[in-house]
Amino acid sequence: MASLLQQELAAVLQRDLPHLFGGGLAPGISMVKVTPDLGQARVYLSLLLGADANDRLEIIRENGKAIRQALAKRIRQTARVVPELIFFHDDSAAYAAHMDQVLGTLDIPPAPKDTPDENEEKPSRPRLFKGE
Repeated sequence: MASLLQQELAAVLQRDLPHLFGGGLAPGISMVKVTPDLGQARVYLSLLLGADANDRLEIIRENGKAIRQALAKRIRQTARVVPELIFFHDDSAAYAAHMDQVLGTLDIPPAPKDTPDENEEKPSRPRLFKGE
């Protein structure tokens, strides 16, 4: 059900209700989590960073009823119940970019080479059979 909702919500935001974003790019849906009773669906949106992201999330939340109705039209043959939609901003991409930046600033020395000295004895190979 979560997969179906994710696909159809993406289509609703991009094709059915593009006017909500003033001609801009519709947000991507990164994940949908549905409760076991199918009463609620948590929809995580990939929004552009900055103040614009909060404005877009607020627009989506204000138009949640219209989005749910458009979704119901698309899945009425497949699903008996259309869950209540709760929208969240998914900031995992921003967090990944931040962690990449942090890891890029670390000064990690190269690993030491594991070469045996010439004076050290080489370990003997274990004998597997009597003939060896």
